[in-house]
Amino acid sequence: QVQLVESGGGLVQAGDSLRLSCAASGWTNSLYAMGWFRQAPGKERDVVASIERFGGITTYSDSVKGRFIISRDNAKNTVYLQMNSLKPEDTAVYYCAARELGSSRYNYWGQGTQVTVSS
Repeated sequence: QVQLVESGGGLVQAGDSLRLSCAASGWTNSLYAMGWFRQAPGKERDVVASIERFGGITTYSDSVKGRFIISRDNAKNTVYLQMNSLKPEDTAVYYCAARELGSSRYNYWGQGTQVTVSS
């Protein structure tokens, strides 16, 4: 089992920056990739960014490309999401997720952290 704990959410103004952290514990050797998702009220949960644990290949949704940066510190089993030039439409609950090697879906989820961007 793997446990994920997010931190770093909050209330900011448009144009501000915020960094989210996701600390993984437990059987982390089984993890292949980690990602950030978000869910706004009344909308589906969508992927924001992902990063492979080894190799560091990253992917981003079009809505955040050029503004958000995902990174990892394998020694700390932590993944970060640096969010710059935040917009009101970035307001959502942000979830960290982890995918095991050989899995086609994300197997573990954090509890979520609220990010609110005021205009």
